[in-house]
Amino acid sequence: MRIIDVHCYPNTKEWIACQQPYVDALAKYWNRSWTPKGEDEVVKDFADAGVEAILVALDLETTVGTPPCSNDFVSAMQKRHPDRIIQAWAAVDPFKGQQAIGEATRAIQELHMLGFHFHPIVGHFAVNDRRIYPLFEVINELNVPVLIDVGTTGMGAGMPGGMGAKLRHAHPSAIDELAADFPNLKIVAAHPGWPWVDEMTAVALHKGNVSWEVSGWAPKYFPPQLKTDIRGRLKDKIMFGSDYPSMPHARLLREWGELGYADDIMERVFHGNAERVLGL
Repeated sequence: MRIIDVHCYPNTKEWIACQQPYVDALAKYWNRSWTPKGEDEVVKDFADAGVEAILVALDLETTVGTPPCSNDFVSAMQKRHPDRIIQAWAAVDPFKGQQAIGEATRAIQELHMLGFHFHPIVGHFAVNDRRIYPLFEVINELNVPVLIDVGTTGMGAGMPGGMGAKLRHAHPSAIDELAADFPNLKIVAAHPGWPWVDEMTAVALHKGNVSWEVSGWAPKYFPPQLKTDIRGRLKDKIMFGSDYPSMPHARLLREWGELGYADDIMERVFHGNAERVLGL
């Protein structure tokens, strides 16, 4: 069965460096070190798992002052390994104004990337903030999808003040409002959205332009109602993602298998919904 992983990070030194000091706090919170890998090692991880990866760029420059894991870097990595890394999500920092708008256009028209990923908590914004709507207007005109993190994050968790990050920025209501204001914009919510899983379910069901990938969580810990809805009313909405390197593929794929879904559900989750919604 084809397996498309719609949410993978490069896991190279450039990616880890762009998240400091958050990544050190995350390592302390999870009691786990973050060790960068070489590009070939990362591609081998994808190959060993049997997944076709979509990489994610990251730009937190106005939040933490570090150089981005740039669109050029991620796009070039994808183009060197097109059989295993089938596409890449671009990143733009909304607070860069016209520079962000210009970079968004370049990422699609020149680099031919898939769409855009947003990390609201670490970026210190909500996607329904009217100050960044000019950026979404351009993305909407470019007719490409967006991947938006929803729910809590380990970034800054356990640190004083959460290192300035605010969980409310990633509430499903922000995605609900964005989807209503841009009905032609394809939105994929990223992660299960805890502690607002029911709210995220409601948004995915109500907004026809919203889908949902549930990366970053071990499937055995999915809430019972989510496990039920994946085989039922959300069966055409859910996509597979890993949040690599946060979760090992071997564990994720094993636990997805242990959920006992019929083959037609797994076909939808592992590739069918992503193929249809993202045009893969």
